[in-house]
Amino acid sequence: GKLLEKMGIIKDIYLLRVIMDGIPPLKDKRLLIEDLRFEKVKVRIYHPKMSTTGQRRGVLYFHGGVGLFGSIQAYERTCRHLARRSNSVFVSVGYRLAPEHPYPAQFEDCVTATIHFLRTAQEYGVDPSRIIICGDSSGGTLTAAVAQALVNRRDLPKLRAQILIYPFLQSVDFELPSYQQNKRVPILLKERTITLGLRYANKDLRFLEEINKWSHIPEDLRLKYKKWVSADHIPQEFKARGYTPGPTLPLEEEMFEMLRPLLNPVFSPLLAEDSVIAQLPEAFILTCEYDVLRDDGLLYKKRLEDHGIKVTWCHLQEGFHGTVFLALWGRLLAFRSGEKGLEKIV
Repeated sequence: GKLLEKMGIIKDIYLLRVIMDGIPPLKDKRLLIEDLRFEKVKVRIYHPKMSTTGQRRGVLYFHGGVGLFGSIQAYERTCRHLARRSNSVFVSVGYRLAPEHPYPAQFEDCVTATIHFLRTAQEYGVDPSRIIICGDSSGGTLTAAVAQALVNRRDLPKLRAQILIYPFLQSVDFELPSYQQNKRVPILLKERTITLGLRYANKDLRFLEEINKWSHIPEDLRLKYKKWVSADHIPQEFKARGYTPGPTLPLEEEMFEMLRPLLNPVFSPLLAEDSVIAQLPEAFILTCEYDVLRDDGLLYKKRLEDHGIKVTWCHLQEGFHGTVFLALWGRLLAFRSGEKGLEKIV
């Protein structure tokens, strides 16, 4: 992608979009599929054709792709499979992408689609009290952020649950054990994680190296965030493959001012206040051993459980970032870990 961009043929982000979209699957006779808009947000709704008594469960799916790529089409196989297997009405949300639509447009679209569905669920044969939001990778970020944004809404039905599939949840510590152990593990290398995050937030890539050692966090915020984001809260078993606490570099004021938006819970849901966390719906969290984002999921699991929120945790011991997405793309790309993850989500 970088080579083609240097040659002036296509930008790497647009190439990734084409690759992720892939070849559309054939028509599915077991589902009624329709494209609509919730307000101005594109959605695709998957209705199982099998008979049911009463109203169905509803699921909103926020796709991954760091807010830069990914689409309804890219996740067609995933949503079809989950809708069929769980006999649920699935709504795949086609939120706008950066850089054409700068952050936080992606979050705003997901909130808009969720509120619309909560208010109109019965029109789609869905029980408003059984609506789940779900997402993978950055879609997991959006899922957590949307759940937090709605906790104080008294004019809407409460979300039944949230499903977070290897989510990105914090941008304060990129030296957690999972980042150290998996920094060179495909698909999501450590440097790529930070680079794509900065591009998504439209921030200067020259901060790529310095952002590693808390040098963008003032002392008062470091003390606050370390209650929630620290290797001390990671179980010892997840440090067995190696972990070395690193030195904390002094604060760089310019970098803090530039990167301050990354500390907002919309971008880093793990940094939400306790008063918000305590009101969240129950959660399913999927983590993968060979994933830089593993510890984000572990830390969020701990925060939720510390506040009495029920968490169903699925850890894929042989899993890597993206394995669930690849599970339905044919034998060459499917791994047992991804198939297991899909089954656990169902």
